[in-house]
Parts: sequence; structure tokens; C-alpha cells
Amino acid sequence: MAETANTLEDLKSVTEDTGVTSAVVTAEPKIDAQGRAYGTGRRKSATARVWIKPGTGKIVINGKEQEAYFARPVLRMVIEQPLVESDRRTQFDVIATVKGSGLSGQAGAVRHGIARALVNYEPELRRVLKPFGFMTRDPRKVERKKYGRAKARRSFQFSKR
Repeated sequence: MAETANTLEDLKSVTEDTGVTSAVVTAEPKIDAQGRAYGTGRRKSATARVWIKPGTGKIVINGKEQEAYFARPVLRMVIEQPLVESDRRTQFDVIATVKGSGLSGQAGAVRHGIARALVNYEPELRRVLKPFGFMTRDPRKVERKKYGRAKARRSFQFSKR
């Protein structure tokens, strides 16, 4: 017959007697042999493969410095958001390869990849990054062009005569 626990002390004694441990499971860091963590980021039709490793805060995208690859300051700010919000801006070097889409989509993909790589390196950062939406892939894509239309939704100009 199962024992009933009326107080917290009774519950502790019951769980100790039965050998039940707490259900809190901590995630393990996923770090490769070179000390890097990997994350894949996607946005629009861009895909970014991102590796982070302990360093000085250098960001390299497709073999170029971030200032050379993303000339617009807004795109550089987008990329750095997960590092800034987790207070890891100068602690990690970022190496990313990104393909597809345009510069804005690529910046969003790199941001998503950095956030995923940070969580793989330090799983407890997930609760810091998740409220800002960095862990969620942005599902918006370009709508396809339909036949009988000038663009996806734009109609041809109407002519009465």
C-alpha cells in the first residue's frame, strides 16, 4: 500500500525511502574536440553554419571580417544581439559561413545560428535568449508569384478600353 504524505517532511521521507530522485535534468554542453560549439541558423532562404569558440569577440563571416561583409551598421547590430544580451560579446570568436537570400536574411540567419551555438556551449543561456526571440526561427518567406498577376498579389493595370 502506498504511503500518503501530508507534510513536506513526510514527502521527503517517502522519496528517500523509495529512492526517487528529483526530475530536474540539466542539459549537457555540446562542444567538439577543438573546443567549438555549432549552431545552424535560418532566415528567409538563407542558411548560416556558425561555430563559436572562446576568444576575443572577433566575428568572421565567409572568410571576411563582419565590417567588410555587412557594411550596414544595423546588420552588424542584428548579428551581435545574442552575444550582447547574454553578456558574452568579448568572450567568444564567431566563425560563420552563410549562403542564400540577401544581406538582411543572412544577418538574421547568422543571429539565429549564434544563439543556437551559445546554447550548445552554455545550456543555461537558453532562458536568457529565449525571451528575446533569438531561439525562434523567423518563418516569414517571400510569397511566390501567381499566374495572371504582375507579382505575388499585384494585379495588372486595369484598362476600361
